[in-house]
Amino acid sequence: MAESRLLRSDLIAPLFVAEGLTAPRPIESLPGHHQHTVESLVAEAAALLDVGVSAVVLFGLPGVKDAVGSGASDPEGIVQVALRRLRVEFGESIVLLPDLCLDEYTDHGHCGLLAPDGSVDNDATLERYQAAAVAQADAGADLVAPSGMMDGQVGAIRAALDAAEHQDVGILAYSAKYASALYGPFREAVDVEIIGGGDRQGYQQDPANRRESLREVALDIAEGADIVMVKPAVTYLDVIADVAASVDVPVAAYHVSGEYSMIKAAAANGWLDGDAVALEQLTAVKRAGADMILTYFAREIAPRLDG
Repeated sequence: MAESRLLRSDLIAPLFVAEGLTAPRPIESLPGHHQHTVESLVAEAAALLDVGVSAVVLFGLPGVKDAVGSGASDPEGIVQVALRRLRVEFGESIVLLPDLCLDEYTDHGHCGLLAPDGSVDNDATLERYQAAAVAQADAGADLVAPSGMMDGQVGAIRAALDAAEHQDVGILAYSAKYASALYGPFREAVDVEIIGGGDRQGYQQDPANRRESLREVALDIAEGADIVMVKPAVTYLDVIADVAASVDVPVAAYHVSGEYSMIKAAAANGWLDGDAVALEQLTAVKRAGADMILTYFAREIAPRLDG
């Protein structure tokens, strides 16, 4: 009689791959997760496929960072290397969705290029996103996932992919991404710190705003987004519901690092049943209207779900 049903096929697993590692490195604030070598990434992807999770989002940690995030578009950058390897190993049995942003690759930690006054230069950043999208598509991405919240990013990326004859590569757009305090463990995972103590409030959404998300989503769809996403998930169930009721494309939600880590920390202290809370939260995200969920619980919760 359940009205909502969480399935293994709803889950997408975020994974981290780092340049220069000789062994996977545990991420302290994300228990059970690692910065992977390419070899350990392949093993993790195989384990995910074994439990029925067939889609992964890849985040890269380059060996060297610079002001323009060169590693994001370098054909030999860590994510491009990992994409090619995963495609060779698993063929079409895996769906590859690399994150498309610059913050992991820039020495200043912002999601875009900086203007002389220190602000993020939206239009100059779009050119870098275009180059990264083409590099990822060349390496075997099924979809690219722009997460920087730059104005016009989806249209610019679509134009670049089409011009490079990657018309079949889709776009999962981070359309309603909030300037949340729940990203802390993720920033440890990708080794990102904004130099000078700045923030991303100039280009991510204000947590107090609800209607704004619908405008952002509508713009991304008009520019060619194939899937739109709300991030974070549990603290923005109202936004997920609003978006799901207003669009005719699939809706994704990102159950973010802080949402995962809070459950893990409380469970480790015996304060709650971590598995039960994880299932309850992810079911709530599905109930709110998400068609797919990015979650760090993917591998451990999938065996408890139907296909």
